[in-house]
Amino acid sequence: MRDGMTFILQIALLWLINEVSDYIVDFLNVPIPGNVFGMILLFFLLVTGVIRIDWVERGASFLNKHLSFFFVPIAVGLMMFGGLIQASGWMLAVVIFGSSAIGLVITGGVTQALSATSKGEERGHEQHHII
Repeated sequence: MRDGMTFILQIALLWLINEVSDYIVDFLNVPIPGNVFGMILLFFLLVTGVIRIDWVERGASFLNKHLSFFFVPIAVGLMMFGGLIQASGWMLAVVIFGSSAIGLVITGGVTQALSATSKGEERGHEQHHII
């Protein structure tokens, strides 16, 4: 019973953060989606220690595990735009695959650069220990 109540409270806390972020975005007329602002807000709250990770971990894991379920309404909504997709689907495909490729290249480059930097720092520390 206690585990179930903890789980419900974790989901409620995540929902509350989402609702607050939607309200802030609407009130301040910020040009980003409320859920993106909510992720930034949650990250800030976790980093500053206002919210501890164990307060949301189980609920967030559950939502993350069932993430694909939340895309079903989007996929159904796309069916209403069949004509648009048929008319300009190739342009959409180019944009989707192109932006994905650009994202992968940038992410890979940054990861390799950071990896090389950290390995260089480790070698520098090892040399100091030898001397």
